[in-house]
Amino acid sequence: MSLLLFNKPYGVICQFSGDAGPPTLAKYIRVPEVYPAGRLDTDSEGLLLLTDDGELQYSISSPRAKMPKHYWVQVEGVPDGAALKALAAGVNLGDFVTRPAQVRPIAEPPNLWPRNPPIRFRAVIPTTWLELVISEGKNRQVRRMTAHVGHPTLRLIRHRIGPYSLEELAPGQWREAEVTAELLSAKRQAAPHPKRAAPGAKPRRAKSAAPAKKLNSREKSPISARSPGQGTRDKRAQGRGKKD
Repeated sequence: MSLLLFNKPYGVICQFSGDAGPPTLAKYIRVPEVYPAGRLDTDSEGLLLLTDDGELQYSISSPRAKMPKHYWVQVEGVPDGAALKALAAGVNLGDFVTRPAQVRPIAEPPNLWPRNPPIRFRAVIPTTWLELVISEGKNRQVRRMTAHVGHPTLRLIRHRIGPYSLEELAPGQWREAEVTAELLSAKRQAAPHPKRAAPGAKPRRAKSAAPAKKLNSREKSPISARSPGQGTRDKRAQGRGKKD
């Protein structure tokens, strides 16, 4: 079971194959049989986990495991208390309501690499950095959340997933990591639970392995192929043939 940590640069697609266009993961990672666990938008940056284990891949991205995902979010403007409270409580985005989140204003993250291309800059509108922690990760969720409270996202960096963080990884770099007990626990939580019978319920009978073959209009049984009264005539003929 392999687990890779990758710092995805801005503009890279979270897949290994693709037509001519934006670069893919294949440009940076040449390890066979590993696939991204979850996704990160092309215009987002930061931590992406990859594994060769299908169940582990599912558990990392499954909302059932409730694995926390930490983001640094640079937004337009200065969110007030009401906006921060709304983000924390859960935002109704129309197609779904987000789960409660953790959010707080922070200073610009230390040792942050420059983005290429840089974000749009407006001299008259300040920007604010937030740390946002969510336990789900639907399509463009963080961007939709901040836009909903009036502060569009300018830059989005995922810096931690569960026990794993970017640490010293520069954009485009990856390293191998150990599968922790926390991740194995998330794997068990995300696995589908077998259905249990209700207390006192009788066990179901096993179904026959092969159902009886249905006859079509051209395939008739010997009995059904007889004409009406054929059975009676056969009995009479047998009776005449008997000796006393």
